[in-house]
Amino acid sequence: MNDLGKRILFQGDSITDCGRSRDCADANTALGPGYVNFIAGELLNRTPEKGLQIYNRGISGHRVVDLYARWKIDALNLKPDLISILIGVNDTWHGKNYDNGVEPERYQKIYRMLLEWTKAELPAVKLVLCQPFVLLTGAVSADWLPEVAHRGEIVKSLAEEFGAVYVPFQEVFSVAEKKAPANYWLGDGVHPTVAGHKLMAETWLEAVSRF
Repeated sequence: MNDLGKRILFQGDSITDCGRSRDCADANTALGPGYVNFIAGELLNRTPEKGLQIYNRGISGHRVVDLYARWKIDALNLKPDLISILIGVNDTWHGKNYDNGVEPERYQKIYRMLLEWTKAELPAVKLVLCQPFVLLTGAVSADWLPEVAHRGEIVKSLAEEFGAVYVPFQEVFSVAEKKAPANYWLGDGVHPTVAGHKLMAETWLEAVSRF
C-alpha cells in the first residue's frame, strides 16, 4: 500500500459511527467496534513507524445535508491527509419512513459542493468515496433498491470527477449474499454485523491500495 498520509479521517452516518465515543477526541481511540476500527487496527499494526492518526467522526442518522452542515468543524479543521466518506443510506431511509430524505439530484449537488469545498481548502487531500449499500432484509423493502443503486452511481461518478478512490461496498455485499443470507452481513438490511464490518474493512483496504 502506498502512503496514505499521516492523518486519516472517516466520515459518515451510523455505519461509520458504530457507537464511537463522543467523550474522546484523540486519534486512534474510541473508534467504535465497526469497520473503522478494523481498518485502524490493520494500518496501525502494519506501519507503527508512521505515527498514523486515525479519527472517526461518523454520526448516526446523518444525511449528506447534515454532513455538509458540520463539515468545517468535523473535517476541514482537522486538516486530514485522507478523508473517507460513506453517506447516502439515510438520504433514502429518511425519505421512505419520515418524509425527510434527500432526493438523488439534491444529494449529488450537495455531495459535489462538499467535495469542491474540501479540495479548495485542502488541495492535497486524498479522497475515498464509498458506495452506499443495502440488502433486502429487515428495514429494507424492494422499493429502496433502485434509489440506493442510483446513489451508488452518483458516488462513482463523483469519485471519477474528483480523482478519488471508489470503494464498491454494494457490489461486494451483493456477492457475499450468495454465500450467506442478507442478515448475516447486514442485520437489518442497513447496519453491518461483525462479519459485515470485517468485509467492509477488507474491501476498503483493497481499494485504497491503489493510492
